[in-house]
Amino acid sequence: MPTTTVAVLFGGRSSEHEISCVTAGGIMDVVDRGEYLVVPIGITRDGAFTLQPDDPAQWTIQDGVLPTVPDNGTRIAFPTSPATNELVVSHPDGTVSMIEVDVVFPILHGPFGEDGTIQGMLEIAGLPYVGDGVLASALAMDKHVAKAVLEHAGLRVAPWSTVLRRQWAADPDGVAGAVAAHGWPLFVKPARAGSSMGVSRVDDPSQLAAAMDLAFGHDSKVIVEPRVVGREVEVAVLEGRDGVPRTSLPGEIVVPDEGFYDFASKYLGGDESLLCPAPLTAAQTDEIRSIGARAFEAIGGAGLARVDCFLTEDGFVVNEVNTMPGFTPLSMYPRCWAASGVSYGELVTELIELGRAAVR
Repeated sequence: MPTTTVAVLFGGRSSEHEISCVTAGGIMDVVDRGEYLVVPIGITRDGAFTLQPDDPAQWTIQDGVLPTVPDNGTRIAFPTSPATNELVVSHPDGTVSMIEVDVVFPILHGPFGEDGTIQGMLEIAGLPYVGDGVLASALAMDKHVAKAVLEHAGLRVAPWSTVLRRQWAADPDGVAGAVAAHGWPLFVKPARAGSSMGVSRVDDPSQLAAAMDLAFGHDSKVIVEPRVVGREVEVAVLEGRDGVPRTSLPGEIVVPDEGFYDFASKYLGGDESLLCPAPLTAAQTDEIRSIGARAFEAIGGAGLARVDCFLTEDGFVVNEVNTMPGFTPLSMYPRCWAASGVSYGELVTELIELGRAAVR
């Protein structure tokens, strides 16, 4: 008989809506039903909070088609006071019901979910939740701010330039000249998006404008970085019960020489391969695990994060910290932990329990 009610919060308004749905389906599929009662709360693309079926099959990729949250007419209202843990459900027929929730598992990627906004709502409501808090989420989501914080903590980060939309609109030639100083190729990224959304490789100046326009379609702030030549190695971090971060064996992304690990490769299949554990020396493995823990502590992490690095001829360079990494069964984060002896189901249980006990 389940003793804990877990609200799984997924979908959302960001461009990563569908992947959030797939992640939620993976969690619903492996969660310990003897311990946890699942309340699936899907957020539509328009931002409506709805009560959805507890059916993992509905939230899988089928024939290459990604799932989305349909608006079924229900509406969920969160508590307006920490004095209660009841969600109010309004049904299409006009009836209203209440659901008591013990912990919220926000599986939301990108803006309006991974950036501290949902975390702030849950803090105000007084509901325990899984994952990083407001500051860590917001900080890591902004690649410019995250790089500055990590660099201050003594970690190597890739060189970068930050460009605001107004700067690009006012002087595109001047911006182009400034970023060209990094050398070619360049990578152009929205500063506050994930899953490689809006990311382009730019091999020469003629491609820059299109790449900037694509990135600005996702954010008003863009990061421009030179290509870092090295292996793409990632480590999964899990908060320790004693507060000391736990780190997984690292994994490696292998992509074609002239490609990069884009959205389609991550979720729809591509030429990449994920190696877990990564073929590293013992010293390299120890180093990246230490870097992962240091990065997690630098942002004030809680719950989980994935720390992405490049292994160059001169050592490791931190690329970014992801506070709600891809969490589908095929994603790097759970695969790293599986290689370290922690199954997908065990990982879900541990995160739920960490969320219930979290003091951020």
